[in-house]
Formats: sequence, C-alpha cells, structure tokens
Amino acid sequence: MPAERTTGFTDIDLTHWSLRYLPLWARPYGRLARWDRPIGIWLLMMPCWWSLALAHPTTWVALAGWMALFALGALAMRGAGCTWNDIVDRKIDAQVERTRYRPLPAGEVNLMEALVWMGLQLVVGAAVLFKLNQFAGGVALASLVLVGVYPAMKRFTYWPQFILGLAFNWGALVGYAEVTHRLSWSTVALYVGGVSWTMVYDTIYAMQDQRDDAIVGVRSTARLFAGAPRRWLTLFAGLALTAWALAGFLAGLNLAFYVGLGVVALHFLWQIAGLKPQNQADCLKRFKSNAPLGLMLTVAIIVGHLTF
Repeated sequence: MPAERTTGFTDIDLTHWSLRYLPLWARPYGRLARWDRPIGIWLLMMPCWWSLALAHPTTWVALAGWMALFALGALAMRGAGCTWNDIVDRKIDAQVERTRYRPLPAGEVNLMEALVWMGLQLVVGAAVLFKLNQFAGGVALASLVLVGVYPAMKRFTYWPQFILGLAFNWGALVGYAEVTHRLSWSTVALYVGGVSWTMVYDTIYAMQDQRDDAIVGVRSTARLFAGAPRRWLTLFAGLALTAWALAGFLAGLNLAFYVGLGVVALHFLWQIAGLKPQNQADCLKRFKSNAPLGLMLTVAIIVGHLTF
C-alpha cells in the first residue's frame, strides 16, 4: 500500500510485520484479516480463556493446551469475521476516513478474492471446531447467526455494539462447555459481563468515526451516547464488574479473584475518566488497552482457584 494513500487518520499499522515481511501480493489479505491490528484477536480470545480458567482444568498442561487451541480458533474466526465485515461494508468504508484504505474499497482485492480468503479462514475455524466435544461444538455453532448479522446492524439500530458483544463473548460459554461438557450459571454471568465490557470498548472504538458515521448514516452507541459518554461507559463498566463478581461467587473463587477484579476496576477508571471522545488517537489507545484488561481478568480467575 503506497504511503501517500494513508493521508488523514487511519488505524493501519504500517510498521507491523505483516506489512513489512509478507509478499506484496499477500499483504492485502493480511489486512483483510486485520493481522496488523491483533487487538481484535485478543478481544475474541479473552472470553474463551476466562471460561477455560473458570472451568478449572485438572492440570496446567491441559489448561495451556486448550488456551492454544482457542487462540488458533480466535485467529481464524476473527480474520474471517473481519473479511465478511469488509465485504458487507465495502461501500460504506469507502466514505469513512479511517476505513477508505482497506483492501476492498481501495481496489487491492476484488469481491471474489475476498470471499475465497474468508472461506479459507473458515476452514481453519472448522478444523478447530471439530476438535471440540460435541456439546461444546454445538454451543460454538450457535454463534454463527450473530456473526452473520452483525455487519448489517449498524444500518438498522444504534446498538450494533450490543450485537457485537453477544458474538465476541460467546467463547465465555464455549470454553467451559469444552472442559466440563455442560454450562453453569457462573458462565452465564461471565458472558453477561463480557457483553457489558464490549459495550465499553467498542463504543470507545466507534468514537473514532462519529463525524463520518453521521454523514453516511451509520449508527452506533458512540453517536447514541454522545451527550453523556462517560455516564454510559461507567454504567456498562459497572455492569461488567458486577457480573464478573457474581461469576466468581457462583464458581467459589477465593479472595484473590476479587483483588484482581479490583485491578480491573482501576483500569476501567483510567479508560473512562481520561477519555477524549473527539480525539481519535486517544480513543484508539484506550480501546487497545482492553487487551491487558482481559489478561488481568484471566489471571484473576486462575489465582482465584489457587489454595494459599
């Protein structure tokens, strides 16, 4: 991608390895899968890791093995989902400053090539799916409806972030189902907390595009909450913390979990209190900071099982 085409604000990371070391022909496909922006992989993977940790596998080796499997699944399915999103949104993306240089609106790949690339990534996702037990596989398959309809939601509702939250946090159910062959109320609480978390981080993410979204008619919670963004973000952060605390209580986690949850709460405070909704770079920085937040919760759940 020529450097002169990235004038204006963009979240493309030109220093990323995929834009420096991949062959020129492959780089647009890496960008379709958002390899240059791995934050989405972390955000999809973290609920899976919480759920696996909550299920408390019998050995650390077993936990590490499942984490690796779900990491591969997150990489493939996030890439397929982003490719599908770009296929559906290719005309809108051409009108938005941050997205007009994506491979489809920029003409670096055509529609058929994007569809084939999406299919290849889905094959990898399907291979991971077949490694799961029958119950967990069925739970995982149920998420495909949400994945399919999400890209269109921004045309019909101001709450597409809620639909994204339902889809992106489905792993909070699947990981537990893989380890235990069942679900529990603690996993439901974990899932609800994850959906609320997504309402925080994806609203912040959508703040980058508020001006262009208003022009082209794209709806989002960033636009809906524009009159009092911190109040709404605080509400959803509080809901996330409450649901996660309930998940810990139902799972019988020890005091160390709640100490870790307190650290997560401080991170939410940093995100929201200092947020500059009209500053695209600040919104992107705070959005990306949710990868360490997800890791904090993973560690909190793991230590919550330990006996001191």
